[in-house]
Amino acid sequence: MEGIEHKTIKINGINMHVAEKGQGPVVLLLHGFPELWYSWRHQIQALASLGYRAVAPDLRGFGDTDAPVDPSSYTCLHLVGDLVALLDAVSTDQEKVFVVGHDWGALIAWYFCLFRPDRVKALVNLSVQFFPRDPQNKTIESIRGVYGDDYYMCRFQEPGEIEAEFAQIGTARVVKELLTLRHPGPLFLPKGKGFGHPADAPIALPSWLSEDDVNYYVSKFEKKGFTGGLNYYRNIDRNWELTAPWTGAQVKVPTKFIVGDQDLVYNSLSAKDFIHNGGFKKCVPSLEEVVVMEGAAHFINQEKADEISQHIFDFIKKFQ
Repeated sequence: MEGIEHKTIKINGINMHVAEKGQGPVVLLLHGFPELWYSWRHQIQALASLGYRAVAPDLRGFGDTDAPVDPSSYTCLHLVGDLVALLDAVSTDQEKVFVVGHDWGALIAWYFCLFRPDRVKALVNLSVQFFPRDPQNKTIESIRGVYGDDYYMCRFQEPGEIEAEFAQIGTARVVKELLTLRHPGPLFLPKGKGFGHPADAPIALPSWLSEDDVNYYVSKFEKKGFTGGLNYYRNIDRNWELTAPWTGAQVKVPTKFIVGDQDLVYNSLSAKDFIHNGGFKKCVPSLEEVVVMEGAAHFINQEKADEISQHIFDFIKKFQ
């Protein structure tokens, strides 16, 4: 991680840890669950070498950033508010920045572009497409109706419940199970069944994920716990309520979307139909590219690090 600088900045009522490197136009990198700034380690180095300033925070509730106790402190308004305040602190010379998001970071980036398009030059989002708001049905209710109570988003709703199961499984095992997940379909976590494998079954790490990488994640989640990240899921229906004013609103920022064909999100909730048959483009009219990477799963920025860095660069260089 040579040359990456770490700092803690007080923004929006919390202390946020930020990793950054490089000089030039700012590229804000937003991680997902169960991840940290560290999931962008390859892109930070690549973008810095290409003349950009890569800024990768630990988002609220993760890593070395504060994790408020109240679950209601993790709404989309809090999370976008954190990013606006962060940019006000670190990007005083650039009103607009490039944004790159993955997983929950992608969802936050969609909200960011809806709420504050004046701060975004262009967007590259990975793995999680835009979800238009259904004014008739709350999100979790709709998902439960499709997949039932064992679907992972539904299992994450009750505070403390999945944390207790994760504690029994062990932090290292949870991190390995999630980061190596390659099932191209909905993720189910039946109560008491863990991830469906014997607790002592060995987990082979892929070539893109080392024991040292796992140990870094584990060290932070053992210290912080998973609750902060899980609280993002616990605000999905609250976000539905809060975003009523944006019903039908479009994301009008120039956008590139990248997903792996083995990604569980791409293979759930009719995502393929929405992405490829006009729904996505209707909601994001400035969607310029959709890239489906063959043989890649969910954690695509780590699994296909060099290709993702190149895709980001090829897109954002057009908007400088």
